[in-house]
Amino acid sequence: MACKKCKEKPVITLPNNNISLCKSCFIKYFEAKVRKTVRQYNLFEKGESIAVGVSGGKDSLTTLHVLNDIISKQRTTKIIGILIDEGIHGYRDESIKTAQKYCDENNIKLHIYSFEDEFGYKLGKALKILDINSCSICGVFRRYLMNKAARELKVDRIATGHNLDDESQSIVMNTFRNTMETSARLGPITGIQDDKKFIKRIKPLYFLTEKEIMTYAFIKGLTDNFNECPYAKGSLRSEVRTMINDFDKKYPSTKYSIVNSFLEILPSLKEKYAGSSIKICKCGEPASNETCQACEYVKRLKNG
Repeated sequence: MACKKCKEKPVITLPNNNISLCKSCFIKYFEAKVRKTVRQYNLFEKGESIAVGVSGGKDSLTTLHVLNDIISKQRTTKIIGILIDEGIHGYRDESIKTAQKYCDENNIKLHIYSFEDEFGYKLGKALKILDINSCSICGVFRRYLMNKAARELKVDRIATGHNLDDESQSIVMNTFRNTMETSARLGPITGIQDDKKFIKRIKPLYFLTEKEIMTYAFIKGLTDNFNECPYAKGSLRSEVRTMINDFDKKYPSTKYSIVNSFLEILPSLKEKYAGSSIKICKCGEPASNETCQACEYVKRLKNG
C-alpha cells in the first residue's frame, strides 16, 4: 500500500483511519498534530518559559524536539530541560548521556536533579528498605522533584512526553481503582485548580500513539534508546497496557475511543472536584493532605 498523499513507499499505517504515510508525509502529519494540540488546548502562551521533563527516551526527546521547533519561531518563549535521575544503574545513566548530547547539540540548558541528592536514597536502595510498588514511590518522588525544580527555575509550564497510550492506561487504571478524583487531574493540561505552588503540566503528544512517537524518533534520529525501565514489569500499568494493546489489535482505535470518551466527561469531573483544597506541606510543596506523600515516604525510609 503506497502513501495516501504522494504514493511513495510508506513507513507507517495509522490504525485510527487505516491510512499509510511515507517518511515525509508522516513527519508533516506528526508535527501538525502536535501544533494543533498546542493551539486547541492553549498549552502555553507566547513569552512563557517552558520546562520539558527529559528522560532521554523517545517520548521526552520527541516532545523537546517538536516544542523547540515551535518555540524557536516565536523567539520570546524560552525552553529548558529538567531531568530527574532516580539512580537506576544501567538504565538512567545511559539515558542521561543521550539527553545531555541532544541538549548540547541544540543549545538547550539541561538541569539534572537526583533522588539521592534530594531524598538521600536512590530508587533501588529505597525499594530494599520499603516493601512497596516501585512505580508508586518513583512517581511520587519524580512529581515532587519536577515541581520543586520547575518552581526554583521560575518556569511557567512543564511539558511531559505523556502520549495517547499513557493517558488511556491512566484512565483505565483509575477506573479500576475507583479514584475518579485522580482522573479529574488528567487531560492535555493537568490539574483541577490553579495554585502558584503547582506548576501546570502540559502534554503536547496527547493524541499521538506510542507507535507513532517511536517511528518519529527513529526517523529523526533522536534516540536509539528504546529500553523500558527495569522496574516497570509486573506493575498494574504494565498489565493494563498489555490488556489495552490486545484490545487495540482486535478493535483498532480502542485507545482513541477511551481518551475521547473520557474528554467528554472531564469538564464534569473537574467541576465536581474543584472544591478540593490544596494544602502546603511543611516542606513547602503542595499536597492533598497536611503532609505530602514524598515526605511520608522519606519518613518511612528513615524509620527503616
